[in-house]
Amino acid sequence: MIRTHLDRSPFDAAKRGRLPALGTVAVATAALMIVGASTADAATPVGLGTAASYAVLAGAGVTNTGPSVISGDLGTSPTAAVTGFPPGLVNNGTIHAANAVALQAQSDLTTAYDQASAEPISANVAADITGSTLAPGVYKASSALALNGTVTLDGGSDPDAVFVFQAPSTLITGSGSRVALINVNPCNVFWQVGSSATIGTSTTFVGTVLALTSISVQNGATVSGRVLARNGAVTLDDNVITANDCSPRTTTTPVGDGGVVLPPIVIPIPSIPGLPSIPGVPPVITIPGLPGLPGTPPTSSVPTAPAVPPTSDTPGTPGTPNTPGTPGTPNTPGTPNTPGTPNTPGTPNTPGTPNTPGTPGVPTGPDAPGRYSPGSQITQVPGGGVDTGDGSTVRSADHRQPVSIGLAAAAIIGSALVLRRRKS
Repeated sequence: MIRTHLDRSPFDAAKRGRLPALGTVAVATAALMIVGASTADAATPVGLGTAASYAVLAGAGVTNTGPSVISGDLGTSPTAAVTGFPPGLVNNGTIHAANAVALQAQSDLTTAYDQASAEPISANVAADITGSTLAPGVYKASSALALNGTVTLDGGSDPDAVFVFQAPSTLITGSGSRVALINVNPCNVFWQVGSSATIGTSTTFVGTVLALTSISVQNGATVSGRVLARNGAVTLDDNVITANDCSPRTTTTPVGDGGVVLPPIVIPIPSIPGLPSIPGVPPVITIPGLPGLPGTPPTSSVPTAPAVPPTSDTPGTPGTPNTPGTPGTPNTPGTPNTPGTPNTPGTPNTPGTPNTPGTPGVPTGPDAPGRYSPGSQITQVPGGGVDTGDGSTVRSADHRQPVSIGLAAAAIIGSALVLRRRKS
């Protein structure tokens, strides 16, 4: 450890009991007035080109879970996949999926990544920067870079101070980690990551992440800056990412009953001609901040700008749409009427029995013998009599049998006469 005249500072006197505790606070407050720029101020802002308008930019798609709120553009190229919007929202920006605008932003991101990785190094940092207070400059980790608590970035009196962190491997923040600022513009903080970055659960992160591969922003984490992935995907989970707030700010942490934590004191070490710098030792001496007395308000020399700009209320999760009612059962078609039984044809009328021909009348009998000549016709007269041919009438009832005999005899006589004539 480098020891300077600060080893005999009023802080040591206070520790030895030579100054009252209140004097310690006063000395610490006065010491804030001597914070100056260090030789690490050589860092220059990284030029983002058209990628500066993006809060989220990916090479292989963007996936969101939950009601994330993105302030700024969201894009991906060459992969066009963007899922989870909604429920995620993009405010003050546009979604660009594998179009010419996103392609140009990716090209500008590559240029910015190369610039950040080539920045001259101001100092090396440990693998875990938790508890560090750093002045403006370029800081490089040997491989992976971790944050498992709070790191403080102090811009001193220069609101345009720049911070660049180079992580050749990964960047991983633990749950609840925090990047605190003292007079620092969030848009002047850059994290160049040689592979992938993970912003842990509920982390309060500041700055622009330039990752070669992918970026995962875990549940509840907030980013005041940008997450820009060159080749991989960006994964979000109920996050707030704000890219367009570039005003310098300072964060303070309340403790006790109304007390505050005074910012750390950063005093530059003047360079001595002919004395080489010691590798790994930053060109500043940092004295951790001292807690104020309970109830003591911050002094006028401590900036009191809010740590995080007010953000709009995160919109609630949209309600589940009403489930459409089950369609009613269609009416069952009625049973068609059964056709009536056709009328049975009536039984045809049985033809009537033909009238039986009347029995031919029977002659009432032959004329009485000797009364008429053979061959004469017998004529029946009314009353049942027979005309005898001589003007008299014989009743058949009285002469039925004689008439018959007469007829027979006449026939015989007639036949004999015929035979006789043939022989003669």
